[in-house]
Amino acid sequence: MEELKKVKRVISKELPGAPHEILLVLDATTGQNALMQAKMFKEDIGVTGIVLTKLDGTSKGGVVVRIAGELGLPVRFIGVGEGLDDLRTFDSKDFTAALLD
Repeated sequence: MEELKKVKRVISKELPGAPHEILLVLDATTGQNALMQAKMFKEDIGVTGIVLTKLDGTSKGGVVVRIAGELGLPVRFIGVGEGLDDLRTFDSKDFTAALLD
């Protein structure tokens, strides 16, 4: 975590106002442990959003509902495969429909 804090400091020295966005990548299969990870990263380095990966399997990633509610962190992108084209902008309506399916 200290290394990430250092990276953030160096970036903000080189480019005032940076970083503009700090995304935490979470594996959808992590489950409730993801909430603790998000809390730690938000407190320590100021995470501003979530990328949720591995939604192509059986995991539905419901933990992000709790993360968004408790921590106010929006989901920016989802990963539904291994290719570059499999990273998609998060759509709450599609996500909710898949969660309830």
